[in-house]
Amino acid sequence: MTSTTAATAADTAALPPVGFAIIGTGMIATHHARAIRAVPGALLVGVHSRDESKRAVFATERGITAFATLAELLADQRVQVVVVATPSGNHAEHAMAAAAAGKHVLCEKPLDITVPRANAIVAACARHGVILLPVFQNRYGAAALAIREALAAGRLGRVLTGRATMPWKRTMDYYRSGAWRGTWALDGGGCLMNQAIHTIDLLVHFLGQPLEVFGYTATLTHPGVEVEDTACAVLRFASGAMGVIEASTSCDPELPVTVAVTGSAGAVAVRGERLSQWEFASPTAADTVLRAELVAPRADPDDAEARFPKHRAQVEDLIRAIRSGGQPSISPQEGVLAIEVITGIYESARTGKPYRFAGAAAIPAAS
Repeated sequence: MTSTTAATAADTAALPPVGFAIIGTGMIATHHARAIRAVPGALLVGVHSRDESKRAVFATERGITAFATLAELLADQRVQVVVVATPSGNHAEHAMAAAAAGKHVLCEKPLDITVPRANAIVAACARHGVILLPVFQNRYGAAALAIREALAAGRLGRVLTGRATMPWKRTMDYYRSGAWRGTWALDGGGCLMNQAIHTIDLLVHFLGQPLEVFGYTATLTHPGVEVEDTACAVLRFASGAMGVIEASTSCDPELPVTVAVTGSAGAVAVRGERLSQWEFASPTAADTVLRAELVAPRADPDDAEARFPKHRAQVEDLIRAIRSGGQPSISPQEGVLAIEVITGIYESARTGKPYRFAGAAAIPAAS
């Protein structure tokens, strides 16, 4: 540990912890709980769920408070941050209640299932002066950070194309595991809204503001499920770049997601947790080192273990923002834009016409 790191750790330890409470007890709530408890300066205070038995088990296993009602959670002065980890279609209700109570909000993807509802969350948090951080933990991975840095430095030249691919598998048992899963009312969509939103967010993070999208969706292997299990789309970006999205939850075997960017002077890609391409017209000695660290073939880590450091980094980002009075590295508007890309694909698939992002706030590309 360097002297600077040691000093920072000491400063963090000297400050009162930032208290977190989680709404929801599903699998993603367990990831958030683990990440919060691993961050110096964060304190997991409690949990709320409408299911009394699940609430009690979750709280007992972690030695935290089981809040019987959301009102009790929001009234607890130890709680400064509320983690919204409920079904997607309930996010606006819970996030806006947290904001009204003066709590910062860490909201699972998507912010909600429609752009108007997501915008309502953004407005509520702004009105009450609290931070809203959408959960896009993949941005905090080493490979994604390296690509973003290369784009910001202009190393790819003019960005030409991007590709986001998610060949995943979800069985019918997955959709039966919760009454809300695979429904338009609470899931808001299928493979795009629930799973590929992380991959789509990375693509937009790298390429910037989209101008229009044209897409197709279908339900090919999950009979009786309302929402899509397969989708393809093409995009045009304000920079002039073009992109492709391919997503499915019908693939066996399931493979890691890939986000690739090609420019006039280089090509980069992240596959799962590692760089799968790192090539430049003007390579440097540092590229050789980075390639050895992040591109060298190796087994992809277990999904849960791969997610953990990224979730932890997002909690750290939020705590830094709270303590500094600044903002985290992901804006609320970026959370809304990911939803607009997806609902734009749905609209295009329904109408057979491109969806145009006329009202979206401009988010610059890294190049």
